Formats: sequence, structure tokens, C-alpha cells
Amino acid sequence: MLDLDCGSDFDPNRDEDFFAALPSRPAVFLIEMQAPGAQPYLSRTVDLRRAAERLLHRPEALSKRLNLRDVAARIRFRLTGSRFEQSLVLYQQARIHFPRRYRDFLRLRPPAVVKINLRNAYPRCYVTRRISPDEGLYVGPFASRRAAEFFADGFRDFFKVRRCQIKIRRDPKFPGCIYSEMKMCLAPCFAGCSDAEYAAEVGRATEALATLGASLETSLEQEREATSELLDFERAASLHKKLEKVSDVMNCFPDLARRVDQLDAVILQRTAEENTVAFFAVHHGIIADPFLVRFDELSSQPRSVEAIIRSHLEANSSAAGAEPARSFEASDLQTAQSATPNATIPSATDLKVQFGIRFVPEELPEHLSLLARWFYAKPREGEIFFRDPTWPYRRLLRACARILAPPAAPPRPTPSS
Repeated sequence: MLDLDCGSDFDPNRDEDFFAALPSRPAVFLIEMQAPGAQPYLSRTVDLRRAAERLLHRPEALSKRLNLRDVAARIRFRLTGSRFEQSLVLYQQARIHFPRRYRDFLRLRPPAVVKINLRNAYPRCYVTRRISPDEGLYVGPFASRRAAEFFADGFRDFFKVRRCQIKIRRDPKFPGCIYSEMKMCLAPCFAGCSDAEYAAEVGRATEALATLGASLETSLEQEREATSELLDFERAASLHKKLEKVSDVMNCFPDLARRVDQLDAVILQRTAEENTVAFFAVHHGIIADPFLVRFDELSSQPRSVEAIIRSHLEANSSAAGAEPARSFEASDLQTAQSATPNATIPSATDLKVQFGIRFVPEELPEHLSLLARWFYAKPREGEIFFRDPTWPYRRLLRACARILAPPAAPPRPTPSS
């Protein structure tokens, strides 16, 4: 928890001394009221002193601006070094002081994700904003629902998985939908395929989405090489074009969008302290409180900076425990596979074991929303690195140097002739 670690009482008779004692720096602040049980005022600012003067200074005549001078008792605040830190502190404090309305207060909306509902008898791939412990595969977050829909439309073109929302009855008399007529769906609605065939297609789609397209590209490359060896160059050219289309679709896939239960990253930000970098570790989509690397104090440390960063990241990983959003343990997967030892087609249970989630922390959608706000902001402050499959420690060290470097001075205007 990032507490508001500074503060002072407000006395209207000594307001000038009060304002002078406040730093003119970015901060998250809370103004507590004199009346017991009164709602406090929570906000963030780029200049704490200016914000306090605006809210607590003697009001001007006929001014309609909010003024808390007559009701304020004290101010508590925390200096921040980045917009990301401000957002996280504001979120944590809002949850404490406004537990019923903090989402509305922060305008915090669940992010858009792509889902495959593996619990359904005939799963489909679609976009949603609701993350539930329903043994489904969730990949995200995306910048917007429109961006998620754009990716999902391109991704679904590679698989003949249904797109309709009707209840499947497998009735041969059912006319089917337009996608079945266009040969873009296996048409389980009128028994156009067997359950095993549809399950195999869902397995391909699920694995491709979970691996961010890697399994699909690998299978297409292998099939292309095999057809080339058989001198079926027409088929090989067709597979090559499909592989290029897959690459084009996956290039639209943002770096932040991953399996929400396997989103492990670290965000580097400037802090309010000099020559200090904050490391915000993200484990399974949950943002941990930062650990600080104070470079002014490292000269007295017997360990290297890389060793210090490594110990913190590994400690945070251990503190996060086993993957909280995974659906089953490894033993469950072995049990499911041993139940069908001769099966070559993944069953619904196998897919749910490998990719589904059964536990979703209450704060997971909110933390994903905070991550999406920061990651897709323009411009974006700070840097992010993902664990694929290990932490890039050398790149983290180089990023620290970039973050601590003074901002470049704007170019001087050239005198006109």
C-alpha cells in the first residue's frame, strides 16, 4: 500500500505559512474535514502548493470555484514522480476512502479482452469486458473494444469456429448462418461436423491465441515446407500467403495483450527522489507496490545493481505465490491426459486444464485497466519489460540510465533572416 506519508494541519489564521510549507511538486493529496464522518477530498495534481491555494485560500467575491477553507482540518499527501505512480496511489486511496463508488470516482472501466468460452459445448471467440472464473481463456488488455474487435475479426478468419450466439441443437433441418454458407464455420448448428472435429478446431484456435499466434505460424511453416518437398508449389504458395496474413494480423497485437493469468512484467518509472528508479512488478496481471533502486546509495552496496534487481523481482514472484488465476494444477492435467491416453484430439477438459482460469482476484480487472491506461497513453512515461521467459536484466539496467537522464532541452528557434 502506497500511503500518504506527509501532511499538516490547516489553520486559516496561518494560511500563508501553511502554503509556504507545501512543495510545488506533483502529488496525490487528501483534504480531511472538520466534521466527523464527512467525506474527504481526494485528488492528484502536478503542483501541490498551487492546488492547496486554489482549494483553501480565501475565496474571491462572487466566485463559484470550490473552496474548502471553512471545513478543512488537515491535508495529507504523497509526492509522486510519474503519472503511473499517481494513478496507482489514487486508486489505492480511493478504494479506502470511497469503497462503494471508487470505480465511478476514477472512471475505471474493465478493459476489453478477447475470450474463448471453453466451458461451452461449442466454444467461440469473442470480445468482452467481463473477466470471470469460468474456465475460459482471456487475452488482453486491449486499448479499446474497437481495437479488440479489429484483432478478433482477423484472428477468427484463420479458424472455422462459430461466430453466432444461438444455442446449438445440431438439427440437420436448421438452415445455418451466412458463415456456414461461406465455408467459414464447421456448422455444428446443422450437424455439419462431428463433435471431435469441432473440438480439434477449437483446440487449434485456443492454442494459437494463448501463444499469441506462435503455434499457428509454426504449423503453417511446417506444412509449407512439407508441401514444397512434395513439389506441390501451388499449395506451398497458398500457405505462404496465409502465413503472411497471419503475420499481418499478429503485428496488430499489442505487446501488453497476453493471457491475463500470465501477464508478468515490470514497469520502470522516475520517482520523487533524486537518482532513484521505481520498479513496479506485475505478476499475473496484479500490480505490486514498487521497490526503489537508489543509485546514490549503491556505492556502499557489496552487490551489483543487477543482483539487487534480481533479488527483488524473484522475491516478488515468490510472494505472489503460485499462479493465482490458473484453473488447475499440473497434477490435474496429468490426470485428464491419463483418462484418455490414446486421444490425439484435445478434449474440452484438456483445454480448460491448460488454458482456463477458475480464480480471478477482485482487483484483477481494475489493475488491468490501470495498466491499459498507462500503456496506451500518448505520450507514455517510463518503460515496461516482460518476462519471456526470464527477466531481461541487462535491458533493465540500460532503461534505468535512460529514465535518470535529464530531459532533452527543446531546440532553439533559429532567427529569421
